[in-house]
Amino acid sequence: MERVTVIGGGVVGLATAYALVREGWQVDLVEARDTLASATSFANGGQLSYRYVAPLADAGVPWQALGWLLRGDSPLRLRLRLDTAQWRWLVAFVMACRTRVNRRNAAQLLDLALQSQAVLARWREEDGLDGFAWRRNGKLVAFRTQHAFEHGRQHLLDPDTQRVLNAADLRGLDPALGEAPFVGGVFTADEEVADCHRFCLRLAERLQASGQCRLLLGRPVTRLIARDDRVAALELGGEQLEVQRLVLSAGHRSAGLALPGLQLPVYPLKGYSLTAPVGATHRAPEVSITDYERKIVYARLDDQLRVAAMVDIVGYDEAVDAGRLASMRRLARETLPRAADYGQAVEWAGMRPATPTGVPIIEATRYRNLWLNLGHGALGFTLASGSGERLARLLR
Repeated sequence: MERVTVIGGGVVGLATAYALVREGWQVDLVEARDTLASATSFANGGQLSYRYVAPLADAGVPWQALGWLLRGDSPLRLRLRLDTAQWRWLVAFVMACRTRVNRRNAAQLLDLALQSQAVLARWREEDGLDGFAWRRNGKLVAFRTQHAFEHGRQHLLDPDTQRVLNAADLRGLDPALGEAPFVGGVFTADEEVADCHRFCLRLAERLQASGQCRLLLGRPVTRLIARDDRVAALELGGEQLEVQRLVLSAGHRSAGLALPGLQLPVYPLKGYSLTAPVGATHRAPEVSITDYERKIVYARLDDQLRVAAMVDIVGYDEAVDAGRLASMRRLARETLPRAADYGQAVEWAGMRPATPTGVPIIEATRYRNLWLNLGHGALGFTLASGSGERLARLLR
């Protein structure tokens, strides 16, 4: 059997390699950094939110975004660049901000998300994959205003499994919500949380133990070398690595490796998180929470609270913005003041590789031995297992 080379050692690349190994393939996984899952997959929101996968692009979002841009603590920040890739992405994003398009894309994402939930369950049950703070603790979408609450209760995603809760119900659901400024919420009991970075490390351990996978770390790919309708090799600095079958899953860096005739509409959306320790005196919520109006998520991962938020469309600058994190820390303290030690929180920023529609690219290409698995945006962890399985099936 031919070897498959996977470019990218984040959660999607590792899940792809794992799915391929389970199918019997021999795999080479090539990662630019010296360590796996140390960029976008390192400290994401921690929610495996399978039913809340609506794309960012929706009717009214461009106008709403104009209001956000005037706020210092806005969930969205845009900094225009002299960058044709950014402008093309933004134009395509605005074109996708239509109700009919959003519903079609949301249906595709939901199908992939539910597949991903089932795949992860199989890996956990059949393979004994564990050790990454996985819990089925349920997800609460919480509302601060009565108007938003009424809208949420009238537009349930799955009325058979979701519960509408008033303020008193919230305190009964989780005592940590007693001080939170929410008027109500929608609770989905079978949503999950887990630590993405630890999940990646567990996958890597299994891949190494399989005897079917080589991990090539600290090997940035600088070019794909094509001959006719095939990719013949990867250029790794001053050397070349021949490939038989190739999967490109290098996040937002994938666009820089595009070959002639291959358009990759992927652009980085920077997100932020805080990972705060939870001590004996703290009252962290056991359920995961999405603060609907503030667009902030909270997920308890063992003895830590992960707080994540923000979308910055600012180009390829990976630097941590102290002002954005200070704003998020202040909002977290106001919302759940006794949930964790926010003063000791570890700060993080990551570049989420997003398509304008929000739907990832999982497909073959015009090059006979090249496949794509990229563009998952903020849903990389949620969609990774199902995306890996879909990609593996394409190679059969």
